[in-house]
Amino acid sequence: MLKYLLRRILHGLISIIIVVAIVMILIYSLMDRNTIFMSDGQFSKLKSNDRSVYKYRVWEQYGYLDYVPYSEYLSQKVSDGELDAETSKKAASLGRTADKDSELTQKYVEEFTRFYQSKNYTVMRLDAQVYKNKVIDGGTQQLFAVKDIPVLTRIWNYFTGIFMFDNIHYAKGDVGDRGITFTLFDPAYGGNVFSPAIMGNGTKHKYLLYFDNKFPFIHQNLITIQLGTSYSVNRGIDVYNTMTDSQGSIVQQEVNYPTGNVIFSSDDLHSAVYQEGSLALGGETYSLKFVDDYTNVSSLKASKSSMGFSFVIGIIAVAIAYLLGIPLGILMAREKDKIADKIGTIYIIFIIAVPSLAYILIFKAIGNKLFGLPTAFDMTKENIYMYVLPIVSLALPSVANLMKWLRRYMIDQENSDYVKFARSGGLSEGEIFRKHILKNAIIPITHGIPSSILGALVGAIMTERIYVVPGAGNLLTRAINAYDNGVIVGVTLFYALLSVISIILGDILMSLVDPRISYVSKGR
Repeated sequence: MLKYLLRRILHGLISIIIVVAIVMILIYSLMDRNTIFMSDGQFSKLKSNDRSVYKYRVWEQYGYLDYVPYSEYLSQKVSDGELDAETSKKAASLGRTADKDSELTQKYVEEFTRFYQSKNYTVMRLDAQVYKNKVIDGGTQQLFAVKDIPVLTRIWNYFTGIFMFDNIHYAKGDVGDRGITFTLFDPAYGGNVFSPAIMGNGTKHKYLLYFDNKFPFIHQNLITIQLGTSYSVNRGIDVYNTMTDSQGSIVQQEVNYPTGNVIFSSDDLHSAVYQEGSLALGGETYSLKFVDDYTNVSSLKASKSSMGFSFVIGIIAVAIAYLLGIPLGILMAREKDKIADKIGTIYIIFIIAVPSLAYILIFKAIGNKLFGLPTAFDMTKENIYMYVLPIVSLALPSVANLMKWLRRYMIDQENSDYVKFARSGGLSEGEIFRKHILKNAIIPITHGIPSSILGALVGAIMTERIYVVPGAGNLLTRAINAYDNGVIVGVTLFYALLSVISIILGDILMSLVDPRISYVSKGR
């Protein structure tokens, strides 16, 4: 079994890499990279040279190329001690055209050009755009070097950057004594409540491990997942955080800040991230709250995350599907060609024949008109009745599917030779059904249980869109519509990973249910 699992895991990881690599090649090599700006409001406001520079900066941010402005090159020379700040400032002053550069500027422009051309960069100079001897809006002269990142390099960078391991050397500034401390009394709770926590100094996150009252109750930041940064769906936020961060209205409560002050605020101290120089720049507001540069905190939100909404709806729908589908499927098989079987068959045909969109809208109309159930989610006034229609719409097709397959498997088993042999041996129909037919018919059904449970994490696209559920189900479609390449790649990786895990868990579950199934090779 262990060898089988290791082999399946290895094959699964290879499959995931291949799938994500294909998606990245399609997106970054075959699709027009300008499409990412189609829903960018800031891009549409820019003009002339500023628009061109903005494009290259964004392309660098999302992995298309490496972009180096001339000013950054000079700043690096200052940092390396090769140039003083005053000379750098003079050298950075570009003329409106190359022939208008000062001798000092010409010297460093030529040096910049030679250096980056030797590294196969393309050096681009955009002359000032002038009208009536005045530089037009956005027409300031620009100088920079760009180089496309090869596809294989991009794929390598993506996979090697998925996991970020926090460490005490992350912070570049002077943070005092770097290290990790363990406390039994979390300062975020005033230091008077028993709540173990591991905290860092010099790390990216202040809290590396902590407890709170939100599922799964224990949280860690020592290893963070980076699936890809969103460009438009949730601008600047990683895909993983987009799916797992809380949503809804801001929640304010008494917060025990590191300074000892207790202030009514929405700051979530457990999310504190290092931001160099932020304490000094924050002024009196920050000095009342923080004692170091771990000032970058998120706000407490009242509602669940996107994945949380999807999982609650999905897991309840899965439970209902199995609780109803299996007994009804058994009933149809036991009452073959009778009234119960015919009614069940009509229901199955209805679900198969009617398009998903149609029957969801039917359930929505019936639920609203007859029972007064809400037909859309409202995170500001969240109540249990909002979940009813999405759960019903998601569960009923699964019920039909389970009924159909279980009935088929059981009828197939009834005609098997071993069942006929059991009858000839004198076993009653009840014993044959319990010990043989049901036991064997249920085996294929068990393989789909892990995928049903894990599938609840990603939600249902159509159901969530119709009922305006703020879940993860329509994240991929939103990303595709918005040309958000980072989200497309990240969600693809997440889906592929869940699929591989589901298959492996399904195989394990089948081997537990049916002892005849063994993943141990004969003769070994």
